[in-house]
Amino acid sequence: MYAKDELEKWNEQFVKAYPQEVLRFFMEMFGNKIALSSSLSIEDQVLTDMMVKIDKSSRIFTLDTGRLFPETYQLIDKTNMQYGIRIGIYFPDNEQVEKMVNTDGVNLFYDSIENRKRCCGIRKIEPLRRAFTSLDAWICGLRREQSVTRKEMRMVEWDENNGLLKINPLINWTEEQTWEYIKANQVPYNKLHDKGFPSIGCEPCTRAVKPGEDIRAGRWWWEDPDHKECGLHR
Repeated sequence: MYAKDELEKWNEQFVKAYPQEVLRFFMEMFGNKIALSSSLSIEDQVLTDMMVKIDKSSRIFTLDTGRLFPETYQLIDKTNMQYGIRIGIYFPDNEQVEKMVNTDGVNLFYDSIENRKRCCGIRKIEPLRRAFTSLDAWICGLRREQSVTRKEMRMVEWDENNGLLKINPLINWTEEQTWEYIKANQVPYNKLHDKGFPSIGCEPCTRAVKPGEDIRAGRWWWEDPDHKECGLHR
């Protein structure tokens, strides 16, 4: 665990830094003990591009919940081919998934918030914790602008739940900056973004948003926006 003053020092040090500076600093500090947990979002694709350009052997992994869009699987392949890398993939425990589905149904998450969080826990949280067992720090593509639940997040945080340092290099970026980088660097992205999907997760829990809606409005749209997290970012 890192002391509060050390976290503050880093946050002050990088308050006006480019994301690449932040990445290079912590990648050199932690070596193979740091990795990007990618959801294949535009933010994570930007970070993938930046990290590969710094060090092609960078550790990048994603979670395959078994309920992803076909376009997401296509993006994994395209990203691997474009950068000459192999994104690591973690799957949920099959016995836990079978028990959950056989007990409460394949689409149990529509019935209650508790069921939805249970599904996220089995399909996302448990595989993520397995991925974390060999890490001391993780990188993620959070931005404060994304939702009300992320407004207080910092660039460098201590992840109490997982016992890791958490780095958010794009925390201060806007959506416009993110897309500008993608277009300027020809970064591959999920084609669902062109069809009104600003935030993409599991297929049954994601829909396109209407003009003017919040960018996270298409995720778990049947729930209160103040609680719309899967549990990865508490």
